[in-house]
Amino acid sequence: MVTLVVANYFWKFTMVGDEDGEMVTWFGLNVTWPFDVMSRHIASAVYWLTDLFRDTVSMTDDYTVHFDSGSGTRIIWGCSGLKQAFIWMMLILTVRGGWKQKAWFIPVGWVFCYAFNILRIHWITLLIEFHPDWFPVLHDWIFKYLFYIMLFGLWWLFVEKIRPGESSR
Repeated sequence: MVTLVVANYFWKFTMVGDEDGEMVTWFGLNVTWPFDVMSRHIASAVYWLTDLFRDTVSMTDDYTVHFDSGSGTRIIWGCSGLKQAFIWMMLILTVRGGWKQKAWFIPVGWVFCYAFNILRIHWITLLIEFHPDWFPVLHDWIFKYLFYIMLFGLWWLFVEKIRPGESSR
């Protein structure tokens, strides 16, 4: 729990960006590029997935999935999933266990973060098509905490099943 809180607040106090994602900085250094690339990629993946279920969806720009109903989702730098990938890495690096297991399980967790992030934004996008007022609750409460529950589940899997001979301690 301590690692989760420290990693979260370290991120919040060192990563600075605006809602438009025009510039993201870390300790004053411009780190916009990876966030921009991921935001555009996530938007494209969410559009593709949403288009499988709704023929009323379009992309109005590189970051926005929009419905004919008028609602839509804009993928900003904070939606890239990079924060959760960072927190995941910190969780595993700070838990006891062998480096060989950590070396392969951290990337496995990143794949889960990536896939869950796309599904999270897809589900939010689908649910707000006719109920845009649901966005704050879905984004800030339900799916945010589901993401952390998923990370906890992966951490539990590592602690209890992956790291060798230490689960009984």
